[in-house]
Amino acid sequence: MIILGIDTSCDDTSVSVVEDGKNILSNIVSSQILFHEKYGGVVPEIAARKHLELINFAIQEALETASVSWKDLHAVAVTDRPGLIGSLVVGVAAAKSIAWAHQKPLIPVNHIQAHLYAPQLNNEWKIDRFVALIVSGGHTLLAEITKRIEMEVIGRTVDDAAGEAFDKIAKLMNIGYPGGPAIQKCAEKCLKNPVQLPRPMIKEGYNFSFSGLKTAAKLVYEQIISNQSEYTLPDLAAGFQDAVVDVLQHKTFKLAQETGLKNIVVTGGVAANKKLREVFHSDAIKKDINVYFPTPELCTDNAAMVAGIAYHLYKADVTASWDLNPQSAILRKGV
Repeated sequence: MIILGIDTSCDDTSVSVVEDGKNILSNIVSSQILFHEKYGGVVPEIAARKHLELINFAIQEALETASVSWKDLHAVAVTDRPGLIGSLVVGVAAAKSIAWAHQKPLIPVNHIQAHLYAPQLNNEWKIDRFVALIVSGGHTLLAEITKRIEMEVIGRTVDDAAGEAFDKIAKLMNIGYPGGPAIQKCAEKCLKNPVQLPRPMIKEGYNFSFSGLKTAAKLVYEQIISNQSEYTLPDLAAGFQDAVVDVLQHKTFKLAQETGLKNIVVTGGVAANKKLREVFHSDAIKKDINVYFPTPELCTDNAAMVAGIAYHLYKADVTASWDLNPQSAILRKGV
């Protein structure tokens, strides 16, 4: 079964063709980093306009790369939530037009659930229940997954997402965008002990908060640039990265132990962070728990994960009517 997937949930225009939920025939991702870099974050209006410019080219390129035609497609899948509403509108409109014109089923996909499916692409997968950590620029949440496509959210950020916090501190330090890779690169230059920063809410349930951590990092930054501290910017970057990773690791493994689940999936853009992967793999060995990550290129937003999970949604009779509208919220009634 061949499915065309479309994702325009934030600032990447992505179109993919996936066969039987696991074989990636094409995965086109048109990044907008250069257009948002000078702002230190995604500008929603610019993102929506760029999607409009790129979407038709991305669709054509995905089909040509996969060597398939419209008649070879069995269904069209699209991210319809959550995300930037202006960006989502572009993808949903494109998917509805294609599905209508070629009389193909239209499959709505939750962007968060798609991220959770990313490690399953190009792999044999027999795990239906696991603890999931979704950590990106737009989302930071813990969930328990059952039956592969059913998700119960256990905890989420009460302010900034982890990736958003990385972006803001990287912008403050003027070291580049996106913030995650910039902080990681800067932290690798730390020659002594990292700055010791607070671990917000680390022992308080399963919700996350990074606003206090940002404030603490800002205070240290101001001391560094005014020559009132022996620390350097790499020391601050390493300390900030360590604090974020520690909070994510502690809450995720705590949930796994309390639920008795022996499998953890970590996904989203921040899941590409080397420090995070090292800490999670190390703790997993100590606690006899399996940890799964997508390949680095599938951590960030992409349509392959959308087309991949759509295969299972279609088998579960999940399709949309022609009046499908996007929404910024995570959950939609019935899915």
